[in-house]
Amino acid sequence: MTSSPLVRTSALAAPVLLFGYGALRLIDGLDGRHDKGAWMWNTGHVMFFAAMLLLGGLAVGGRRMLPFRDFRNRLAANLAVIGTLAGMVSFLWVIAGDLAPSFADAAPLAGPLQVLGPAVFQLGLLTLLVQLVRAHRLPAWSPVAVLFAFLMIAVTLDLIPVAAALLLAGLLPLRGRGAGLSGSGPRLARG
Repeated sequence: MTSSPLVRTSALAAPVLLFGYGALRLIDGLDGRHDKGAWMWNTGHVMFFAAMLLLGGLAVGGRRMLPFRDFRNRLAANLAVIGTLAGMVSFLWVIAGDLAPSFADAAPLAGPLQVLGPAVFQLGLLTLLVQLVRAHRLPAWSPVAVLFAFLMIAVTLDLIPVAAALLLAGLLPLRGRGAGLSGSGPRLARG
């Protein structure tokens, strides 16, 4: 099974947009504060919003790349995509509130969802990537790189550019022919 144009585009564009958000966030904070509503804040958050949408699309497209031999694997993939999308929605909700404080005031995301949403997003995406490894569509180090990207963000939001580079490294094989993603490329050897 080959990756779709959405997966190939998302694997590159989402980390690049996340890097842009992180870089703008760092620059905006050089004076010790973030200017909410200023152009760097708004531009960065729009980039973050787009990156999250693309990662949701990558999850949906990545699920389509999986060969299913049994109900358990299909269920795990479906739950991974549902988790990724549910977590994505919580991210988008918070980002929309950061861009439009009146939205945040009118419809705040419940406190537990602010923690649970990102965790479910990360768990869902990592589960899907591990399934792609098991299906020989990704190298084994790919979900490890993505996990380290997530851990970097958990340490401090100032590491978002570094996390974006790790995310790019982890997702880039989804664009390539050497990762068993193309009918003409070789499949990864079992290891």
